[in-house]
Amino acid sequence: MSGSMVQFPANGHVCDGYLSLPAGGMGPGLIVIQEWWGLVEHIKTLCDRFSAEGFVALAPDMYHGERTTSPDQAGKLLMALNIAGAGKDMRGAAEFLRASGSVKPKKVGILGFCMGGQLALFAAQEHPDVIDAAVDFYGIHPKVEIVPEKLAKVPVLGHFATRDKGVPMESVQSLQKGVRDAGGTFELHAYEAEHAFFNDTRPTVYDAAAATLAMARTLTFFREHIR
Repeated sequence: MSGSMVQFPANGHVCDGYLSLPAGGMGPGLIVIQEWWGLVEHIKTLCDRFSAEGFVALAPDMYHGERTTSPDQAGKLLMALNIAGAGKDMRGAAEFLRASGSVKPKKVGILGFCMGGQLALFAAQEHPDVIDAAVDFYGIHPKVEIVPEKLAKVPVLGHFATRDKGVPMESVQSLQKGVRDAGGTFELHAYEAEHAFFNDTRPTVYDAAAATLAMARTLTFFREHIR
């Protein structure tokens, strides 16, 4: 089922987002956070895929209208992102879903890819009152600090790639240990793949087997924690 663009209040302003509803019209809420390219068609398609699995999926436009296909420009947009403001935008998305009559039960998960993966963890640690579970696909952002003691309030699933030069597995394992030591849950999976292995619009890095397995694990995780 294809979705449509919507607007919702966040951080004292109006934020745009792509919303996709399941065939039955109702389901738990799921926030989908973009890669550094912006709110591109790939992210909208992912929302549609998750809505087909029974979730009310919303992808907020974290760049507020800007998007690119240039890695150089994407890097500039990533570094220019106001992290505190992004956190408030994600909170607004969660509150919008919780207030929606389509979201039943009143639970909201969040997942993101690359930049969005790190932002998903940030939203979970900063707003555990409105975020019930988080999934991180190879998250990275140099300006986003993740604090294990704060993240421990929300169950986390992480998907990372062994050949990802930007996200060393040692750093991910250290974060997992920190969260677990703080009493939280952090399920971690490593794939023999490259960064962005889930993005089927990038044939040079896409890994169908890894992506299929990661999707199955993600659905199982969310069905356990937000259904």
